[in-house]
Amino acid sequence: MSWQELTAAYIDTSLVGSGHIDKASIISVAGDSTWATTPDFAVGADEIKTLIAILNDPDKQDGPAVKKAFEEGIHVAGERYVATRVEEGHVYGRKGKTGICIVKTKQAILIGHYGENVQAGNATQTVEALALYLTGLGY
Repeated sequence: MSWQELTAAYIDTSLVGSGHIDKASIISVAGDSTWATTPDFAVGADEIKTLIAILNDPDKQDGPAVKKAFEEGIHVAGERYVATRVEEGHVYGRKGKTGICIVKTKQAILIGHYGENVQAGNATQTVEALALYLTGLGY
């Protein structure tokens, strides 16, 4: 099975298949390619660039990319989310009753979107669990 097929399987089974995530994308940590995504969840190149800046901001609470995220929001797949939390390798956002969880591994950025009928904690736990698993595999 190729890496492309494997990442698509991770989205279909580990993320969307969990019932806690309704849309997801796995992107290279360099931001140069999207490895897998659900339909209608295309994360734009500028959005990826901004997410990488936030995730790599050396001063997680007072750095310029993080400050901008809290001031202007986080944009993913054409939607604006209010930044609720930024931690080492993790970004969380809300839009009404929906939200996103973004987690960076050694080689990938996982983005999970959850709908209004899902508790944020369940969604973030799902994305974080896959990220931990991939990190353990060296990804």
